[in-house]
Amino acid sequence: MWLSALFPFPAEPLPTIEGKGVYLRVPQMKDFVAWRTLRDISRGFLTPWEPLWPADDLTRGAFRRRLRRYARDMVTDEAYPLFIFRRADDELVGGLTLSNVRRGVCQAASLGYWMGAPYAGQGYMRAAVTALLPVAHDVLHLRRVEAACMPHNQASIRLLESCGFTREGYSREYLCINGTWEDHILFARLKSDPIARLVPRGDTLATRLSRVPPAAQ
Repeated sequence: MWLSALFPFPAEPLPTIEGKGVYLRVPQMKDFVAWRTLRDISRGFLTPWEPLWPADDLTRGAFRRRLRRYARDMVTDEAYPLFIFRRADDELVGGLTLSNVRRGVCQAASLGYWMGAPYAGQGYMRAAVTALLPVAHDVLHLRRVEAACMPHNQASIRLLESCGFTREGYSREYLCINGTWEDHILFARLKSDPIARLVPRGDTLATRLSRVPPAAQ
């Protein structure tokens, strides 16, 4: 894949992405303690919105396996996981992933995200998603970025709409969340849709990598 040729070091196949008050980068082993601590204190906040956590989910071994899967998925152009850090103090605040990348005549991916409980409602996720979208469209050459959330997740609905996503449909029992098959509202953002103005002016990732060739059709 063109990505593995451009970035030969599996530990960091994407440069850091800068956003308003945050930056996004590929997870690394040095993030384990901060990740485990944040996920642990946010368990009650996150579990209603996520698939069931494995019993060993917060162990070092599970995190190492997670990183290996992340590296494999990025090299094969299947998914792009990123952690979100607050720029002021380099604090880990959450994460997001572009997954289920489809090429060929589709050129789409699914956006998923999580925010640590202490940092929810402070605009960090909106800043992160807004910074990621130009990369998704202009660097990864995705025509569509899709997302889904449960109908009663008002915070997620507000986030997606504020980032320029359009509500496209409703899917019954779409995902198994916390052990229950849940209905979801379906959203998408096209490359041609307007984007919220939260990305700092200047040298963005999309600008630096503008000459990257399109992904294989």
